[in-house]
Order: sequence, then structure tokens, then C-alpha cells
Amino acid sequence: MTIYSLYIYDRHCTCVYYQDWHRTKLPKPAAEGGILPAVSHQVYPQPQQDTISTSDPISTYSSPRNTLSSSSGVVVAVNEEQRTTTPQPPQAQSGLSFDEEAKLVYGVVLSLRNMIKKLSGKDEQFVNYKTSTYKLHLYETLSGYKFVMLSDPNADSLRFVLRQIYSGPFLEYVVRNPLVKMDSKERGIDNEYFRTSTDRMIRGLSVFQ
Repeated sequence: MTIYSLYIYDRHCTCVYYQDWHRTKLPKPAAEGGILPAVSHQVYPQPQQDTISTSDPISTYSSPRNTLSSSSGVVVAVNEEQRTTTPQPPQAQSGLSFDEEAKLVYGVVLSLRNMIKKLSGKDEQFVNYKTSTYKLHLYETLSGYKFVMLSDPNADSLRFVLRQIYSGPFLEYVVRNPLVKMDSKERGIDNEYFRTSTDRMIRGLSVFQ
């Protein structure tokens, strides 16, 4: 048994946080404008590097290492991080981009939740469902945030884990943090302390392998 991924959605149906552990196929980066910043750097759109045309008379340097333009004398800032970044080994990716995947996950949760309320009444709650390949767990807060976790289909209910994430790292490092903007119309809620604390909590579970 194991845990695959964690999604957090706000009351506006927007994915504001994502983290994964044992996924064999990672989602493709989201399309430009399809995801908020500070959701996850792994699925945020990669910046497009500007290509310099040799036929352009304005561009007189051919390498990013040349920081001095001979024609204007203007020093061009160079991003050292791009130079020193070690190339990562390629990983298998799923056919969907992350923004499409996040919408599908939320659509499933919303549809099943509405169906259960209509069939069983308002007091009935949707907490999880199981397929042959995964199990989806849901915890919804009074403020409208939805914590969704995908795990092995044989795992027990992990709703208590989602509740611990909300009452622990989420309240401590997101809600009570004055530096985090709780306006999901502009950006997500990812920060180093919340991600590290959540990762430590998940890895400490007996279901995690």
C-alpha cells in the first residue's frame, strides 16, 4: 500500500496546492495561464527561453555568457541558476497536462458529492471511493477547502490524515501565516514549511512505503 498524490482546492474550484510521492507517470506541466503560481514548481509551466536570431542586426552577442553588448555597452544580467542547473533524468509523463488533470479530479469529487446528497440526503457525506487502481479520499472544511488524496486501492480510509494536514500544517503555516495571501484568484498556497511538514507527516504513516 502507498500514497500517490495530494490536491487542495479552494471554494472557487481552483487547485491551490499539489504534491505527489509514488506516481509512476508524472503529469505534464500545465499550460500557460492554466495554473496559479505557487501550486507546485514541478507542474508549473516552464519559461520559454528566447531564441536569438543571427540575422537580427540588434543582437550582437550569440551566447548568454556574453554579458556586454558591443553596440550599446549595456550590461545584460545573466541568471546564474540556469547555468548551474544539473539536468534531471527524464521521467515518464501522463498524457494529460496538470491543469486538465486537476479539473478532472475536482469534477469527479463534485459529481459524486452532489449525487450522494441527492440520493441519500444532505446529512450524508462523500468521504472516499475505490477503483481497481486507486482510492480517492476527501476531506472538506467548513471554509470550502477540499483536501483530496489518491492512494493504493487497498488502503484504509485516510480522511483522518487529511484532517490532520488541515488542523496541523495548513492552519500553522498557511492560515496563520501573515505572509501567505489567502486569495486563490492570484496564487496558490505553496511554501517551504507547509510542503516540508506535509511531506514529513505523510512519510511517517504506516501506509506509506
